[in-house]
Amino acid sequence: MRSAVLFDLDGTLVQTESLKAESYARAAAALRPGVISEEAVIDAYDQCIGRPRDEVAQTLLDRFGLADAARQRMQELGADSPRAAFVAIRLRLYEQLLQDRELIRSHELPAATSLLRHLAHDGYSLALTTVSHAAQAFLVLDTLAIRDEFDAIVTVDDVARGKPAPDLYLLAMSRLGMPAERCVAIEDSVPGIEAALAAGVICVASTNPLTRTAVDAMPADPRVTVVDDPAQLERAVRALLIRPEEATAWS
Repeated sequence: MRSAVLFDLDGTLVQTESLKAESYARAAAALRPGVISEEAVIDAYDQCIGRPRDEVAQTLLDRFGLADAARQRMQELGADSPRAAFVAIRLRLYEQLLQDRELIRSHELPAATSLLRHLAHDGYSLALTTVSHAAQAFLVLDTLAIRDEFDAIVTVDDVARGKPAPDLYLLAMSRLGMPAERCVAIEDSVPGIEAALAAGVICVASTNPLTRTAVDAMPADPRVTVVDDPAQLERAVRALLIRPEEATAWS
C-alpha cells in the first residue's frame, strides 16, 4: 500500500489546459490573421495535452503552416527558430491570462484541490510533477494557495525530458525519499499516465472533458484506476493508501 501521492497540475488541480489552448490559438491567429481559425487550433491542441511545450509548438507550427510567418518575427522576438518565435508570442499571451487571478480561480478543480488539502492535513507525503515551467506553475499554485501543501515540486525546468518520459516522477520520488511502490500518481492525460507508469508508479486517472476520450480509449491496465466523476476521486485515491503512521510497517 502507498503513503505518498504525486499530483499533476494542469488539468488535474486546475484546468489551465483550456487557457494554454487559448494562448496557442491566439498566437497562431496573430501569425496568420484571417487564415487560421482559433477553434481549429484549440481542437488540435486538445490532441497534444500533456506533451512538452516545444513538442506542442512544433506540432501546431507544422499543422497550420506557421513557420514562414513565425520566421519573419524571429529578429523582433530575439528567437533563434520559427518555433521559438511562436513560443515567445504564445507565452506572452499565456502570461497575460495568468495575471487574471480570478480567471485562474474560476478554473480550479475543487475535487482535486480538496483532496490535496485533506491528504496534507493527514500527513501524507505530497509532490507535484508538472510539464509547466516554474514561473507559471508557482503563479498558479500561489493563486490557489496550495504551494505550501507540497513537500516537493518538480517542474519541467528541473528535468531533461517532460512527460511521457518518467524523469519528473523519478526526481519527485527522489526528493520525497519514496520508492515507486509507496507512491500513487494522479494524472488527467495519456502522456501523464504513461510517465507515471514508466517510473513504476500506479496511477489514478482523473479525467476531464479535454482528456476523457483519449484516456478512456487506452487499453485496460491494472495499474491505472480511471475516474471520470470528480466526486469519486478521493475515494479512489484513498483506496490505494495506508495511513502515514502505518507506513513504517510496510518499509
